[in-house]
Amino acid sequence: MKVEIWAEVTCPWCGLGSHRVDRALERFEHSDQVEVVHRSFPLGSGFPADRTVSVREALLSKHGISDAQAKTATGQIETLAASEGLNPYRVLDNVVGDTELAHEFLAHASVQGKNRQAWDTIFRTYFGKAEPVFALDDLLRLSDELGLDPDLTRQVLTERRYRARVQDDARRAQRLGATGAPFIVVDGRYGVPGAQDSDTLLDLLRTTWDETHPVTLAPAGDAPGCGPDGCAVPARP
Repeated sequence: MKVEIWAEVTCPWCGLGSHRVDRALERFEHSDQVEVVHRSFPLGSGFPADRTVSVREALLSKHGISDAQAKTATGQIETLAASEGLNPYRVLDNVVGDTELAHEFLAHASVQGKNRQAWDTIFRTYFGKAEPVFALDDLLRLSDELGLDPDLTRQVLTERRYRARVQDDARRAQRLGATGAPFIVVDGRYGVPGAQDSDTLLDLLRTTWDETHPVTLAPAGDAPGCGPDGCAVPARP
């Protein structure tokens, strides 16, 4: 069974949503037969490519959200994340920027067989440490942490080799009905918008598993039982 998670690097609900999928899988009886794949859904266009801005500044300039409103909104997410085991989880005291190169780095890591590790690392770096993940040097540091070839990583990012792959991921999400992130698809059957809680995700995993793995009963010898014509009476010895 496959679980696909479309996400934006700087989306706090995406980091939390990915964590909730992991928590649901910890309780899922068939987790060893589930493949989790993260996919790109960039939403951070419009930011300068050569610098970052503070989250506070971005919320004010793009959405008209005051500092007091920002503290309330992001504080709720940070508190919720902490209650679910993500601590620290820094949202407001962070920076944002153009995420295109970060997504291309994640696509490169995925091709190298490190999809989940790369996404976990970039979320942990950005939200856990409040470190930038936008510039080439930022991503090369992550490549070292993941054990990726630094020269190859530099080359593919400089050449923008995975730009089309990232765009394809985003277009596929939109075809499936995604209008925001995170967007989770379970085994190609159910599309789930937003950071659903782990109980809901666990129920969905179990439902999907039952639908795709019907129980097959094998005969195990004769035994007394009831049928449409009544119940057989055991013969007396």
